[in-house]
Amino acid sequence: MRRLWLVAMVLGLVACGLAGVSAAADAPAKKKIQVLLITGDDVAPFHQWREISEATREALVASGRFDVKVCEDPLILESETALKAYDVIVFTLFNRSVPMITPKAQENLLAAVKQGKGFFVQHLASASFAKWEEFGKLCGRHWVMGTSGHGDRSVFEVRIVNDQHPITQGMKGFKVDDELYAKLQGDESIEVLAEADSDWSKRVEPLVFTRTYGKGRVVHNAFGHDRKAILTPEVARVIARGTEWAATGKVAD
Repeated sequence: MRRLWLVAMVLGLVACGLAGVSAAADAPAKKKIQVLLITGDDVAPFHQWREISEATREALVASGRFDVKVCEDPLILESETALKAYDVIVFTLFNRSVPMITPKAQENLLAAVKQGKGFFVQHLASASFAKWEEFGKLCGRHWVMGTSGHGDRSVFEVRIVNDQHPITQGMKGFKVDDELYAKLQGDESIEVLAEADSDWSKRVEPLVFTRTYGKGRVVHNAFGHDRKAILTPEVARVIARGTEWAATGKVAD
């Protein structure tokens, strides 16, 4: 009798195990955040733009939370249908080959963000479309040729200003080998998350900050001169968390 009871118990445990495996197999995979990463030719030899876009994509994909499409033509913004497929638009580099996009592309980008799509702009990408005033406002602060600048690339200390924001929650100050961007222009309302002291400008410079634009969330990340800078663990974390927050308003990790 005891043997029959043990057999029944074992069979019951096996059945429960198989049911658990079946349930896990049937559970739908968590939908990944859809990212449109727009990059382009810098022309002048100041940035290895493909290296930058590839390293940014690597930082995003490594988190396991994103599907990333890289597009080297900002005129993809002319297609409303194309933009509907994405949760967040990531700009990684100033494109000298396309000094301005069409009015339709401008309208589509602004409308997408105003309606709730995320926007993440990185490093020199805020210098894009210099004659388009609203793009600078979208970025919160933007690089202006002849006014903005930086000292020699070096290792510098970064301070986390707000360690309660989902992007920087729990983060501590860190060192990074990068260009310390300074004198970014603009007077839009921004929330600064990380900053550093610039020897070039002799002032405190915001390096990671956010703003709202309509219903959309904007993240500006001034780090990212090259692969080494982008894949600094803390910078890669800002990129992944910042893109997720821009897309969803929260950060899972």
